[in-house]
Amino acid sequence: MKNYEKLVEKIEKYVTNQNANISVSFCDLKRDFTFNVEGDKKSPSASMIKLLIMAEVLDEVDKKKLSLNEKYIISPHNIVEGSGIVFELEEGHEFSLKEIIKLMIILSDNSCTNFLIDLVSMEKINKMGKMLDLKNTVLQRKMMDLESAEKGFDNYTSSNDIMNILKLIYDGKLINEEMSSIALEILLCQKLNYGLKKYLPEELKLASKSGDLENLENDGGIFFTDTCDYILTVLVNGTKNYIAKDIIAEISKMVYCFMEV
Repeated sequence: MKNYEKLVEKIEKYVTNQNANISVSFCDLKRDFTFNVEGDKKSPSASMIKLLIMAEVLDEVDKKKLSLNEKYIISPHNIVEGSGIVFELEEGHEFSLKEIIKLMIILSDNSCTNFLIDLVSMEKINKMGKMLDLKNTVLQRKMMDLESAEKGFDNYTSSNDIMNILKLIYDGKLINEEMSSIALEILLCQKLNYGLKKYLPEELKLASKSGDLENLENDGGIFFTDTCDYILTVLVNGTKNYIAKDIIAEISKMVYCFMEV
């Protein structure tokens, strides 16, 4: 039996010694043990909100209102810069719905995200958040909408909310087992995993989503190791991005080393 008290004490001490706002949520998926540090603290979500958007789109797919194979063109009014690649491509390129979801998740493409928000509506996305019992997760503006941001509208989440949505995916309960499997398949293709995985073995299987803004880094994922499966979510803000990334990486290394003993 693992002595989780040692892990919790170590992480709490580390968090206390950092000059940053940090939220941590952890779940051992095999032993049904969870702990958190400021896990319900509401924080800017950055691109972590894209997990909720994916959930609503997959719900529409499950209800046969949308098809993953249907082709779309990203309209010019949705094309924005920031993360992703669509803004670099020629206009008029066709993508399947599944490709659009994958680009939103694995490359955090903002143009694809804005397209999907329009496709299913902000209202339905937020209703999905309530249905999933995500207490601090809300979508209030599209990606790169600086005008709305200046008016005080932003997107929020918490480390517990991200842990819970990832656990629903792992348990096959995000909509249902089929939609959960699709979500997991997409998350396993993640290309932007420089936080949680920074100090871990390259071959480690990790299904994750990250997000960043100025002085903010968020990362959360499902870890599949030889000895166990677990979820770790770390949200950091109020410090330089390179420091925040290292905080995420250090906490992830602590958890991995503890779990692998």
